[in-house]
Amino acid sequence: MPGRIEVNGLVAGVWQTATLTEIRRETPRASTFRFAVPGWAGHLPGQHLMVRLTAADGYVAQRHYSLASAPDGSGHIELTLDHVADGEVSGWFHSVARPGDRIEVRGPLSGFFAWPGDRPALLLGAGSGVVPLMSMIRHHRARGLTVPLRMLVSARGPEELIYAGEFGSETTPVFTRSAPAGTPVGRLTAAHLAPLLTAPPEGGWEAYVCGSNAFAEHASRLLVAGGQPVERIRIERFG
Repeated sequence: MPGRIEVNGLVAGVWQTATLTEIRRETPRASTFRFAVPGWAGHLPGQHLMVRLTAADGYVAQRHYSLASAPDGSGHIELTLDHVADGEVSGWFHSVARPGDRIEVRGPLSGFFAWPGDRPALLLGAGSGVVPLMSMIRHHRARGLTVPLRMLVSARGPEELIYAGEFGSETTPVFTRSAPAGTPVGRLTAAHLAPLLTAPPEGGWEAYVCGSNAFAEHASRLLVAGGQPVERIRIERFG
């Protein structure tokens, strides 16, 4: 069993049993899985955990997943997962898992991408990269925080925009392949960032970028070109 790990003052490192209590469809390829974890120590928005599945024959599979839920002390956490083609863990979640099933989780992990709500945050996400960013938005709303928070999220089209029904005025969607009538189609550009970077809030932005390697490189270059200090860009990559 792993030892105890201190992460931002929270104890992580022991495997805990998580019971699946709810499954919510977000898009044709993504669903949210809600778990009861009675011993959950709490987490900071932006942190992730490790999931462990053990088959009847003893085969073990482990994956890292970002936490989608805000820290609320309820003993519940949520993960939002894409159904990855040939993905053994995501495939189990989307095709086999049912409420009442149990898995093991360990976390929270990593403080680098965490946002405790103490500084202005500019969030850039693509696809399922929006998951840890949504934890930040939910935290901001639940706590009634007044610190500036803005998000630009990229998706191929409206039908693939995870959490679309939850977004408010803090979020600007960018559609790369199809969009509602009157909405431009294309990649995230300097023009999307210019209004935010030319007039940053007092103290400046802490930028959080999450998505594929290609998106992370593209978005971080746009940020730097727009004047965002490199040391104030935090990147979480997947794929």
